[in-house]
Amino acid sequence: MTREEFIEQSLNKARSTYERPFNRMDMKIALSSLCDVAAAELLKGEKIPLPGLGKLKVKERAARTCRNPRTGEAIAVPPSRKAVFAPCKDFRESCRA
Repeated sequence: MTREEFIEQSLNKARSTYERPFNRMDMKIALSSLCDVAAAELLKGEKIPLPGLGKLKVKERAARTCRNPRTGEAIAVPPSRKAVFAPCKDFRESCRA
């Protein structure tokens, strides 16, 4: 799904659910704002709840030693942080069905 397809489907859902008329620009601004807030919170190390889906959180990865597969040389990989998605139980079970 592209960003535009996501905006279009969200716009259709909002129009069918709420009395207030929404337009494409409203939805683009809302999506952009959501992404900006989520990115800022993840950078602070906070969790982002996504009701009915799960949550986004930051996972700390420890420093480790890896090997270059071509040469076999040991390479030190520094500690890092990455954003991960943790699905809620209901969503996880619905994906299995």
